[in-house]
Amino acid sequence: MTHILKTLNSWFWWENIWMPINCTWANYEDHDGLVFPKPQHLYATIPLAFVMLLVRFFVERCIAIPLANALGIKQVKRVKPQPNPTLEEYFKECTKKPSQAEMRRLAKKCNWTVHLVEKWFRRRRNMEIPTVLKKLQEACWRFTFYFLSTIYGFAVLYDKPWFYDIWLVWVDFPFQSLLPSQYWYYMAEMSFYWSLLFTLGMDAKRKDFKAHVVHHLAALCLMFCSYSANYVRLGTLVIVVHDCADFWLEAAKIFNYAHWENTCSVLFVIFSIVFFVTRLILFPFWLIRASAYYPIYYSTTLVIAYFFFNGQMLILQCLHIYWSYLVFKILRKFIFIQKVKDDRSDEEEEDSVSDAEEQSLKKGSKNGCEASHPLLNNNNY
Repeated sequence: MTHILKTLNSWFWWENIWMPINCTWANYEDHDGLVFPKPQHLYATIPLAFVMLLVRFFVERCIAIPLANALGIKQVKRVKPQPNPTLEEYFKECTKKPSQAEMRRLAKKCNWTVHLVEKWFRRRRNMEIPTVLKKLQEACWRFTFYFLSTIYGFAVLYDKPWFYDIWLVWVDFPFQSLLPSQYWYYMAEMSFYWSLLFTLGMDAKRKDFKAHVVHHLAALCLMFCSYSANYVRLGTLVIVVHDCADFWLEAAKIFNYAHWENTCSVLFVIFSIVFFVTRLILFPFWLIRASAYYPIYYSTTLVIAYFFFNGQMLILQCLHIYWSYLVFKILRKFIFIQKVKDDRSDEEEEDSVSDAEEQSLKKGSKNGCEASHPLLNNNNY
């Protein structure tokens, strides 16, 4: 098996791409109790992703649901619309929100009243809207992972000399041995993102669905390549810098769904501060500097991996700048306007309410609108 993997690696010119001159796969053979990163280690992330899904099931059922009950969030029972092939075809092929003129035309075509057609479209739209409980379960799972990942990241890095002196990231490269803590850090992160890819079709589908797919694939690609090239020290630093902001956002979402506005606001501000510090200061001036500038002092050969990773890091930084601009705009509106309508949120109504209550919901009742902070439903960060 090892011989086959080495052959495959040679076919893809791994040695020429990732390793400096005079360095071959033979130098990565384990010896004297030292273990070195190998691409085949990461094959285990696929079965581990299914283990991650089992952990997610436990968190969503045994932690998120009791938390939702404590916060007063109940499951909404959706009433399915009456089967109607004409309206169903119009809903899928034309629009989910027809105009009043189209409502009247469809009502005449189906021999229904306009009120029944409106109710059918409202119920049909609601069938595609994830309930608040479902979104809270997902946010609770992501919060749990990002929070534990951040704690684990700092726990395994706080005693490492390169955590305080970034110059030491490249000492002895590429012959740096792999620590068990680094191995499991990569295993957990990659299996988590694999599990997110596996459940994209079942999770609450948002308008940035395609961006989700691209983000997850890019994260997996970069982690795979950084592990294969033995950029593990730098890779673990990049992971912890990104995860430490995300759990604040997920916590803000949880309390946002419960309409704890003050708590949500505080968490949102904390998230904004951590996001700006990690993505606009630490990432460019600490990590990109270490990745792009410092290696020239330790190696006379800059392999293709050097240009590949630094190009990806610069692209990621451009995204950070763009996202920071969006966060700043929302934070400014939050500070000066206080209440901001989320254009991305959809109506969520219960069909058991009266017609008068339905009209109130349409006008933006608290039970009909999902969020008061636009950022909290955006998963681009």
